[in-house]
Amino acid sequence: NLKMEDWGIEEDKMGMTTVSGSVTLTKDGQNLIGISIGGGAPLCPCLYVVQVFDNTPAHKDASLAAGDEIVAINNKSVKGMTKVQLAKTIQSIKGEVKINYNKLHADPKQGKTLDIVLKKLKHRLVEQMDSGTADALGLSRAILCNDILIKRLQDMERTGSVYIGLMDHVKKLLKAYFNLCKVHREFGDIFSIIGVREPHHTGGDAFLKFSGSHRDFEKSGFKLLKTLKPMLSDLNTYLNKAIPDTKLTIKKYADVKFEYLSFCLKVKELDDEEYSYAALQEPLYRVETGNYEYRLVLRCRQQARAQFAKLRKDVMEKLELLDNKHVQDIVFQLQRFVSAISEYHESCRENMQNADVFPIEVDLANATFEYDKKDKFNDPDYEEELEN
Repeated sequence: NLKMEDWGIEEDKMGMTTVSGSVTLTKDGQNLIGISIGGGAPLCPCLYVVQVFDNTPAHKDASLAAGDEIVAINNKSVKGMTKVQLAKTIQSIKGEVKINYNKLHADPKQGKTLDIVLKKLKHRLVEQMDSGTADALGLSRAILCNDILIKRLQDMERTGSVYIGLMDHVKKLLKAYFNLCKVHREFGDIFSIIGVREPHHTGGDAFLKFSGSHRDFEKSGFKLLKTLKPMLSDLNTYLNKAIPDTKLTIKKYADVKFEYLSFCLKVKELDDEEYSYAALQEPLYRVETGNYEYRLVLRCRQQARAQFAKLRKDVMEKLELLDNKHVQDIVFQLQRFVSAISEYHESCRENMQNADVFPIEVDLANATFEYDKKDKFNDPDYEEELEN
């Protein structure tokens, strides 16, 4: 086993542990195993994995991860090599490559420092700004800002506003038709009373028939109400369940994205620090002692990226399902709405045609004696004038 003591330097593992292991990888058609390498001579006493690329032999095998130390290739020690020499060594091997490594075991929470929390906050602020404002404040807009999925959240809120307006309109419409049904019922009752009291047979039948038509209007109106009322339930489900659930998923995705961006920015800062010290030919403690802090951040970045990719996929699927449901649902609801209104008016038109009772024959002479006279108005002065 290779030891840091061979370099005259003690390891500073920052409380992390390593476990030895080996893996044999079969190269792909481009003669690659799918990793990038960091560290190595002359500044760092160890060589380690910086990144495992997607859909490569190393990624599919999943034994190697960012931050793991590479100890040997095909049982040949890599001690004292530069990262370029190690890359050429791996490239020169055809077919299978055996890699001996020291697996880094680190708690991801250890990498979520106050600096990462502040970087996440910065990304949240910058996300809400336009480019001009961010530049004026000296805030760089990191890659993946202005994510299209975040903007879809605003589109979803606008869709929600449309549904709220549609629900409000349907409620007002239901109330208006309910009041109209009450009016038709009252008209039906009034014409029914007139028809019963009308002494003339033809006139009585006409009033009763006209009364029946208004009661049919009422029935058609209540049928319309029963058809339109489920629209409120369907729209409410979409508005208060589907949209909030998707918005919550998008917010979780945004949080993971900002964390991933924060680790990316931290890696860049550590790289810049290392380059500046190297340019001045000055030693950097963390690099000389195994660069464990940097390797921890690399591991956290890899895990954050994996979680980010998974949530992004989930959000894309939910948005696609929600968009399909929105399109299908709004078409179905509008068809139901138009069909119900059309059926109601067609029913009313047929009832009016069947109630063609005008003109109505009424015997006013007989009616004078038949109707209730208890409310008859008597004017003594007027009667006296008639007698004179």
